[in-house]
Amino acid sequence: MLIDGELVAASSGAAFDNLNPATGQVLGGTAAAGPEDMLRAITAARRAFDTTDWSTNRVLRQRGLMQLQVALEAEKDQLRTELVAEVGSPVMHMGNAQLDWPLAEALRYPAGLIDEFEWERPLAGGGLFGDRNLRVVIQEPVGVVAAICPSNYPLEVILNKLGPALAAGNTVVLKPDPNTPWNATRLGRIIAEHTDIPPGVVNVVPTPDNEVAGLLATDPRVDMISFTGSTAVGRMLMRQAADTMKRTFLELGGKSALVVLDDADPMAALQGAVGVCAHAGQGCAMTTRMLVHRSVFEDMVGNVAAAFEAVPVGDPALPETLMGPLISAAQKQRVLDSCARGVRDGARLLTGGGVYEKLAPHLAGGQYVQPTVFATDDPSLAIAQEEIFGPVLVIMPFDDDDHAVRIANDSAYGLAGAVLSASMERAMGVARRIRTGAVGVNGGMFYSADAPFGGYKNSGLGRQCGLEGFAQYLETKTIGYRIPKQR
Repeated sequence: MLIDGELVAASSGAAFDNLNPATGQVLGGTAAAGPEDMLRAITAARRAFDTTDWSTNRVLRQRGLMQLQVALEAEKDQLRTELVAEVGSPVMHMGNAQLDWPLAEALRYPAGLIDEFEWERPLAGGGLFGDRNLRVVIQEPVGVVAAICPSNYPLEVILNKLGPALAAGNTVVLKPDPNTPWNATRLGRIIAEHTDIPPGVVNVVPTPDNEVAGLLATDPRVDMISFTGSTAVGRMLMRQAADTMKRTFLELGGKSALVVLDDADPMAALQGAVGVCAHAGQGCAMTTRMLVHRSVFEDMVGNVAAAFEAVPVGDPALPETLMGPLISAAQKQRVLDSCARGVRDGARLLTGGGVYEKLAPHLAGGQYVQPTVFATDDPSLAIAQEEIFGPVLVIMPFDDDDHAVRIANDSAYGLAGAVLSASMERAMGVARRIRTGAVGVNGGMFYSADAPFGGYKNSGLGRQCGLEGFAQYLETKTIGYRIPKQR
């Protein structure tokens, strides 16, 4: 762990296993923080914010972020190997959001904002109190930020929390997912060994104990919770944080829709469908509902099922693998249970729905399920409403554009979506009516460090990245003043 500038074991000596989800084998151990370790980390972050110049020294903040950038790039090959092993994400995905994209932008963009951001903004005129009354709006850091991160894209989320939080002048206690702790502990070591970031500014505290992690939500010395994960846990954190009125940024679940209009390119539709199998469906923004115009529905259903049966599943370390394992045995069981419920509820199972068994011998202990496709006319079924977080696609027909929009919006979630059409005007019209935080039109990509990302409804509060993501790590202060008369 990294606590107050020191690389330390848990004070109790406890550790927990880091498992390779592709094989079920133990990769090694990770320090298991207890309550005393978490409280020490919170104390360090509070002290670093309150008693050092980190919150006001923009030159130091920018230097520290760029030193971290250089050091991460120097260990990029090790990071890639480590992420494949502990996350189970295929190596082909390291070239996008799993590694290369965030490494290129997640720290550089907020580091650049340190120079470009309008930290102080004068207000014109004196308002109600005359011309001698002057006013200025000042942006200041929130304070101590608890960054709680998931297992599916761990480094991407960590960097996109750390970058703006640190650039804005906050201090951080980072709690990585216990299924994928090593990318975070590597980051802690790099900060300690290769940057001028002062002790206590960043603390990395892994733990498998939810009660220990919960101290971040209840301790009054923590000013903000920045959480990415499930909607259920997000709701719990909001309740826990309420007593101390912590600011909460929550990037939560999704059940996003891919809307395929009747004039869409069928191959583009197939590619969009198969994207659900990337990283075994473990992506909150993945379009796990596919809405297809009724005139081409049956043809599309057959083609998608055939494509899912041809998905390369296997060892994530091999370059040809598209789909690797789920992160844990518990998640594997949840996916299988969801598929069984879909069958019981009357959805038409086209392919998959069970354990994937066509594996090399060394993967026999891995957490693999079959790429799965359901079809149904009933968008109210649980299989079409609940986030499964696995390689499960539900295809549903619609009659016209209005019907497609109604089905897309018939969801407790509102994170992302996609629209395909030969008519840009028509596609954009549908995209504007879908109540989600992001939409891709005809393969357009909304993701980057300067683009705000987050959800409507049960998909969360606030935004990651962009100016909006930077601003949520800031408090706003307005000062009114009068210049004293000269005697």
